[in-house]
Amino acid sequence: MTACAQTERVPEYVLRALPAAEHAAFEWHLADCAACREELATMRVIGDALADWPTAVLRPATQLWDRLAQRIGADATSASETRWTEEPAWKEVAQGISCKLLATDEATRRVSLLVRLAPNTAYPPHTHAGVEELHLLDGELWIEDRLLHPGDYNRGEPGSGDERVYSETGCACVLITSFNDVLR
Repeated sequence: MTACAQTERVPEYVLRALPAAEHAAFEWHLADCAACREELATMRVIGDALADWPTAVLRPATQLWDRLAQRIGADATSASETRWTEEPAWKEVAQGISCKLLATDEATRRVSLLVRLAPNTAYPPHTHAGVEELHLLDGELWIEDRLLHPGDYNRGEPGSGDERVYSETGCACVLITSFNDVLR
């Protein structure tokens, strides 16, 4: 049986964590992919077994809860020291494209941004160096031949690319992507 890149999405499907916008497309994929159907059968057995476990077995020990609470408390203290003193500013990065930097992670080379496209603006064609996640907040956005509306989600896998990203209406989105994406 040929391996499929989509099999890593099967656990999300089983746990009902697959984004709603991708659910139907993934079910169509399952109908045609024996490797994913086989993975689904295995994952359903595991999921069903976990669902039947008594909750006491799944509940962490008190010691673990205490360690977790201490760690969260320590993280909360250090996080409060790094909070913004001012709201980040919007910057126009290209004609009709503005960004507000929310967070960067040097270790994973990822960046989180708010992005606005003015009406009738295209984002340059690009290749994803890592996973790209886009959550549309306002307006409409075409990514290739898919029209996104507010609340829609789009995921681009590493090595894939987008030739056509365009908004007729103007839009705003949250974009989480790699520092190393290649604009063409």
